[in-house]
Amino acid sequence: MILGDILERNARLYPHHPAFRFEGRTITHREHAQRACRLANALIARGIGKGDRVAVLSQNRPEYIEVYSASELAGFITVGLNYRLSAPEQAQILADCTPRVLVFEAQYAERARVLAAGLATPVVLVSFDAGVQGAEDFETLLAQASSERPRLRPVESDTAFLIYTSGSTGRPKGVMHSHTSFLEMSRSTAQVSSVSQADRQLIVMPYYHIGAKVEQFGYTMYGATIVLHRAFDARAVLESMAAEGVTAAHLAPTMIQMMLDSGEAARHDLSRLHTVCYASAPMSGPQLRRAMATFGPVFMQIYGMSEAALGTALYKHQHMLDGTPAQVARLASAGQPALEDEVRTVRDDGTDAAVGEVGEIWGRAKSLMQGYWGNPAGTAAVMTDEGYFRTGDMGYFDDEGFLFVVDRKKDMIISGGENIYSREVEEALVRHPAVLEAAVIGVPDERWGETVKAFVVLREGSAASAVDLIEHCRSLIASYKKPSSVEFMKALPRLSSTNKVDKKVLREPYWRGKERQTV
Repeated sequence: MILGDILERNARLYPHHPAFRFEGRTITHREHAQRACRLANALIARGIGKGDRVAVLSQNRPEYIEVYSASELAGFITVGLNYRLSAPEQAQILADCTPRVLVFEAQYAERARVLAAGLATPVVLVSFDAGVQGAEDFETLLAQASSERPRLRPVESDTAFLIYTSGSTGRPKGVMHSHTSFLEMSRSTAQVSSVSQADRQLIVMPYYHIGAKVEQFGYTMYGATIVLHRAFDARAVLESMAAEGVTAAHLAPTMIQMMLDSGEAARHDLSRLHTVCYASAPMSGPQLRRAMATFGPVFMQIYGMSEAALGTALYKHQHMLDGTPAQVARLASAGQPALEDEVRTVRDDGTDAAVGEVGEIWGRAKSLMQGYWGNPAGTAAVMTDEGYFRTGDMGYFDDEGFLFVVDRKKDMIISGGENIYSREVEEALVRHPAVLEAAVIGVPDERWGETVKAFVVLREGSAASAVDLIEHCRSLIASYKKPSSVEFMKALPRLSSTNKVDKKVLREPYWRGKERQTV
């Protein structure tokens, strides 16, 4: 089976059922499959072949997914381009993947022309919106092409798309996923979420992000309906959930926080909502308690990354606010390994860490990436001979196999020979009622090597001093782990691709010109 077979199956079994709802429009499964076939045939007629890259520069819209679907049918490789990146950053990605086609929406027309001009090989420009000079019109392309299944067809091992990493540790890397790996990834996601054809899932995460793509396809492969949003707005999302009868959603913790802070949730009927999957970052204990009090017992967490989107899951029934001490403690975990996913915590010598012992998290599954595009050295650095992926995350298992992710390996702070995990300190900080968000890094110290520095965003209308927060942490964690300094900020810097806090930006002024010890 290839990804395109799912479209054909849905068109046959659920022809009149909505595949997508977007800004008042309905696209049925049959219409979606026909439009994807037309696009595939139109690109084939322009000389695009199997393995050629088709890049997309756009916010979320149904046509974006049609580009993915056309590629899944005909064997092109889709590259979702982060529209938040600067022109040089986007140019770097395009120079790496060398697309034959660049599809964009009108607001990015000038940027698309500049990017195309900078490529060493010619690129076909296609605009989702009509009337853009120098580009072919998307709807005209479709109207002129056949809706029959294209003559080109990939095989299971062919690369289906590239997902570019954030570049937080260097140049962005193109993560290659085959039809097989992505089908396995989507199947696992659907399984842990108990997806059914009757579901209506809200997708608002950007489509250049693995989370949006895998969550959407996990529901699409069962013939469900996707309620699609161009971008996140807390009020609009809550209104849509009620109006569209949304049963499931995929959201980042920051989005959930904004929905809670909006004060709008209580005004809407969200009774059909049964699952909210959160990923990209953990939810703090206080935030999770507030979210469950507002939305009910609907939350589940997935831990994964672009290279392997599903590794562990903390199910809804495992989000126990009033269980035993062990059950409550597991709210801070990433859950247990998903079926058919092997997850280990590994010491520096390659042996398995004991229960409760922190080690690097390694994973092995059918859903693992094929490697990094054009980067065999980068692939070799993260893949073992036995097929395990070294995640770069540090964590430990408890005695029932719940995984606790404590830090990125590169973010762990070593102070006076003691390992300090930033997440533990951040969890302590956000338990202070005045703290909205916190991020912790290590900064140079002549005596200790590194000391803990906290960056804090306070809740609107709240006040707290650095001394208040340091003493608050001292009451919750070991004294050597508490921050030695606190800096207050209006907002934390974030990676545009994942919305995670960008600790590279926070660290840079303190470590400029210095070597930092890492494990």
